[in-house]
Amino acid sequence: MEYKKVNQNINNIVNEQVRKLAQLFPSVVKDGEVDFEALREELGQFNEVDSEKYELTWAGKKNAKKIAQEDVAGRTLKFIPEDSKDADTTGNIYIEGENLEVLKLLRQNYYGVIKMIYIDPPYNTGEDFIYRDTYIDTKSDSDKKEGAVGTDGERFTKNSKSQNRYHAKWLDELYPRLVVAKDLLAEDGVIFISIDDNEQANLRIIADEIFGVDSFVTTIHVELSATQGMKVKAAQNGNIVKNAEYILVYSKSGRKNIANTLLYDFRPVFDSHYSKMVIDGKLCNLKDEFFKLYPTEKIGNISNAYGENPRFKEFVDSNIHNIYADDKISGYNEKDFLEGHVYRVNGDGRSYYIYNNGNKMRQLLPLSASYGKCDDFDESFGLRKIRGDWWKDFYRDMGNVSKEGDVVFANGKKPMRLIRQLCKMCTTKEDFILDFFSGSATTAHAVMQQNIEDNGHRKFIMVQIASDVEIESEFDNICEIGKERIRRAGDKIKSEHPESDIDIGFKVFRTADTNIKWNSFMDMGQLDITQMETTPDLIDFMPDANDIDIVYELMLRQRDVALSEMLEHLSDIGSRTYLYANSYLVCLETVITEKQIAKLAELDPLPIKFIFRDSAFKDDIALKDETFRRMRALIEKNAGMNKPTYTVEFI
Repeated sequence: MEYKKVNQNINNIVNEQVRKLAQLFPSVVKDGEVDFEALREELGQFNEVDSEKYELTWAGKKNAKKIAQEDVAGRTLKFIPEDSKDADTTGNIYIEGENLEVLKLLRQNYYGVIKMIYIDPPYNTGEDFIYRDTYIDTKSDSDKKEGAVGTDGERFTKNSKSQNRYHAKWLDELYPRLVVAKDLLAEDGVIFISIDDNEQANLRIIADEIFGVDSFVTTIHVELSATQGMKVKAAQNGNIVKNAEYILVYSKSGRKNIANTLLYDFRPVFDSHYSKMVIDGKLCNLKDEFFKLYPTEKIGNISNAYGENPRFKEFVDSNIHNIYADDKISGYNEKDFLEGHVYRVNGDGRSYYIYNNGNKMRQLLPLSASYGKCDDFDESFGLRKIRGDWWKDFYRDMGNVSKEGDVVFANGKKPMRLIRQLCKMCTTKEDFILDFFSGSATTAHAVMQQNIEDNGHRKFIMVQIASDVEIESEFDNICEIGKERIRRAGDKIKSEHPESDIDIGFKVFRTADTNIKWNSFMDMGQLDITQMETTPDLIDFMPDANDIDIVYELMLRQRDVALSEMLEHLSDIGSRTYLYANSYLVCLETVITEKQIAKLAELDPLPIKFIFRDSAFKDDIALKDETFRRMRALIEKNAGMNKPTYTVEFI
């Protein structure tokens, strides 16, 4: 009987991509290697006229691609229960660590399941808020990367100013992270990337390369400042002041219709086309009906009256379902309808009004379709218009953004409302949302707030390196700010909505060295049996490793298993036996007994995978074979006609 070992590698995506390629083009993969010449022929590219192509290149790009595919062997995520909140019930995750490493560690568990990614990476501005925000090579380093000088300083080319050094490090940083992030996105997933003018052009080119040109959806322009204060002086001096930043939007599948929910902006001026009313089946004039109720009122232009005259606004709001604009329509003969009489008709999956104006048929468009809750700063009810790629007035949020979440942090925040509305627009109630430049955890706050709004159960994954806070703060590092913000914001939301079952908890993990001696031996015949009996844990695990961390490390090697799932200690089976997500049985016992095997076989539902320590069988292959023949027989007996499938692996 052959026994499978738990795969040490996590980042084995390259092999999977080669396998997919082999399924599409069987002839191009030979002995696990890609024949690129054969691939070009399969794609109809027989004659390469020129090797040049349109792309963004920089010194270090090839290495950035390589880094994206490198494994993270020897690293894991350590559960930090003392920093966590409601760890036994929460679906949310907060991870402290270098984000590229973390993304790779998550690549197996969350491959293709993240619905929305939002990141606010460094802008390469030369300023330093949360993290290093300037990525500029020294001139000497840049020259060496570009081959202009040798390692001894000998110059090979003329000494011209290099633009590469102002962008290369930033590109080195972001490129591999976006590559891995793409793997985490669901097929219908969307990524939003905040940026400003410093790297917007470069970001667009590399994102086109990584996600595909056809996956570009739009660039959202967010008004984050107004022309006021010092900007007025700058404008008076002839400068075109900066009012907006950008959010680049890409979809994994290339679909453009990413908005599950429409967003609306308040419309302060009345649309004068809505000048008709329908009262008792008759067509009336809006202004005439208003003056019947308020004969002494004076209104001029109907477009301005809604915002200027409170009584006119009240009249419109209270009669919103009776106010219409007329528009052309075809398919009806005016001779079949009485002049001035309004008719309700059904067609094209909708119900609407038509009337004969004495000359031709017209349809009535209801104002009520343009009335409702708005997504502006004030979240008011009233006339509204569908929002496009210009997101105005977010500068109004910036006045209080430093205190959002009841955690004071002067720089580096985006308005919570901004991210919440992205979440509202493109996610559904059960989706995962990831932010791997999480900063002060604005995204986590936004997810919780949106869940309150629509009774959702979205789950967030925050990733942030524990960099020092360079500005005055009550916290030592940015991770402490983020975690405390989630706690305070969650408690506040819960106090305001005590009846809600909203998830305000989160599990905290931290990157760490492996707990498992993956390569301590090649086969059981090399082990010293005496040592196994006296110190079995030192054979299999690192000093100070605990069972919980070992279980989580094993789960990082599984596909589609969230780190937020329930971990249960099966103490009735063994002191070191655990069930994860009600599907994965991890047995860390040093000795496997007949009684334990019987209890494992009785589990209902049956786990899809059993993981045992190889050392528990003390190099006795016959014992191992007999043990698992016995377990299989018991499982089949318990299952009756239904023989569930499961796998067994060893560490």
